[in-house]
Amino acid sequence: MPKVTLGDKEIEIDEDGFVQDSDKWDNAVAEDIAKTEEAFPMTEERWKIVNYLRNYFLEFGIAPPVRMVIKQTGFDLKKIYELFPGGPAKGACKIAGLPKPTGCV
Repeated sequence: MPKVTLGDKEIEIDEDGFVQDSDKWDNAVAEDIAKTEEAFPMTEERWKIVNYLRNYFLEFGIAPPVRMVIKQTGFDLKKIYELFPGGPAKGACKIAGLPKPTGCV
């Protein structure tokens, strides 16, 4: 798998750009990924979603269902797509340092 520099760290990513070791993720890594996902700068609203995704993943080991993201963050799906043009899976989960979702989000 390729390695790239994100947040001044060398990080392994898959062919779609998802971080392979979520322990290497931090805010600087998220900011650099956001630049590639049309989600830069990272606003308070974007951080709210990214932090929710990250915390859910750390607790349950998977990405949350999109309905859960909507319910817990208070953003409707249209707003999530405005914040993350790549959508909740490709864009937001990638920025949050989660593995590539398999239909969860």
